[in-house]
Amino acid sequence: MTNALLGPNDPAAFSIVNANGLSEFLLIGDHAGRAIPERLGTLGLSDEDRRRHIAWDIGVGALGSLLAQSLDAVLITQTYSRLVVDCNRHPTSPDIMPVVSDGTCISGNLDLPPEERWARIGSIHTPYHQTISREIERRFRTGQPTVLIALHSFTPVMNGFIRPWDIGLLHDGGRDDFALDLLEQLQQAGDVVVGANEPYHMDATDYSVPFHAFTHDLPYAELEVRQDQLAESDDIERWSKQLARLLPATLAHCKGA
Repeated sequence: MTNALLGPNDPAAFSIVNANGLSEFLLIGDHAGRAIPERLGTLGLSDEDRRRHIAWDIGVGALGSLLAQSLDAVLITQTYSRLVVDCNRHPTSPDIMPVVSDGTCISGNLDLPPEERWARIGSIHTPYHQTISREIERRFRTGQPTVLIALHSFTPVMNGFIRPWDIGLLHDGGRDDFALDLLEQLQQAGDVVVGANEPYHMDATDYSVPFHAFTHDLPYAELEVRQDQLAESDDIERWSKQLARLLPATLAHCKGA
């Protein structure tokens, strides 16, 4: 069913940057894209809504690309809007194709028949995660260590609540030694407001990190950067340089270097 949704004019479900990167870091972006398959039209959304945070993690694709270059890391990103299918949700999750997001009705997701839901999962969700799994398996075969870094961004205001954090670090179980050390490194930087499991907690709704990192006993961190911190190219470059310094320093510290 992988060809049930995407047509010849639609982009691939995923993108790989720096496929031969030698870094231990494997970067992923579950919500980096905002494309909608041609067959689905606009999902009933305006142009403005398709550019809003409800459709994608603003700035993550550009941030991830810069980090991939700086770290010599592999970056795997998802091409399609999370309103089409949320790749950070389990395939059976009720909100994998949300009908409301931050107060906006997604009319194209109302009353979806099971075959439509599985066409989206088979065409986008499954190949994206299979690509990550194959990369992890390749690294195991070749002896290349892996630290999984999931990149996300969050809106400064949600449901009327102003979110004060510049960056949040999510973790919950698994090999969280790296995540906890990185959290401390970020907090010690002193010039940013850091949220521990903010603005979200890595709970049962998260899929990507538990599925790929927990099951393979990989160190990991899930990073959430506030979107107004990624609004301009200079902002994205600043965060890229900050993370390109902190991630290797944290890894070295974890190894006792």
